[in-house]
Amino acid sequence: MNITFIGGGNMASAIIGGLIQNCSQPSSICVVEIDAHARERLIQQFGITVTEVLADGIDASDIIVFAIKPQQLQALAIQARQQLRNKLVISIAAGIRTSHLSQWLGNHTRIVRAMPNTPALIGKGATGLYAQPSVDSQQKDQAATILGAVGTVLWVDEEVLLDAVTAISGSGPAYVFYFLEAMQEAGVELGLTADIARQLTLQTFLGTTDLAAKSDETFNTLRSRVTSKGGTTEQALLSLEQSAVKQAFKRAIRASYDRSLEMGEILGRTES
Repeated sequence: MNITFIGGGNMASAIIGGLIQNCSQPSSICVVEIDAHARERLIQQFGITVTEVLADGIDASDIIVFAIKPQQLQALAIQARQQLRNKLVISIAAGIRTSHLSQWLGNHTRIVRAMPNTPALIGKGATGLYAQPSVDSQQKDQAATILGAVGTVLWVDEEVLLDAVTAISGSGPAYVFYFLEAMQEAGVELGLTADIARQLTLQTFLGTTDLAAKSDETFNTLRSRVTSKGGTTEQALLSLEQSAVKQAFKRAIRASYDRSLEMGEILGRTES
């Protein structure tokens, strides 16, 4: 695959690093980046082709990955529209719907939209993918390979489900950090040092998620096995239930989902 990334920021760099680690040749990767310092960093780090000229980058590849901020996408898409032909376009710009991007690209219809999350920066990401109907099976495989370089990829059949992906995995790392923060603070309040509380909290999460990933049992079943009747865990869970934490957490995820829908509408209004 010959791939051009429009934008060379953190997520693009993570994907490029993952691709090279998975045996892609640096000579097959190009980045269009306007910042001179970023261009030099990309060349030094990966040994890839880097240009500031959009047309040169698009001509160099059959797959174009828009890895820029949503607010920048319309202007660059309009500039790129004349050169795309049947190229596969992958967008990781949050919130921009394929219908809007297609219009900005001159009704281009070979578009895959991706919603990665920040653990992709260490190769542990979870990415939701949606493909327009005109994207063929080979191009879907190419998109999955590119995003799969930084973690797990999952396809959804309806684009609106990417808003659910955003609410669960896109925003999800922040929920986990929030809970980690609460556990560490509780440990300190109970007399542990901040370092010990941090290590215990992190290892508990790492071990628990690994255990769940290797088990075929439901989360509910796994939870019940840790919860002895009349024991300490049961008391903690009763306190959480009394505070309606699960319902509050579901409301928080719904709020993220609703905001994702809203942002899609807002960002789409800028179309020309």
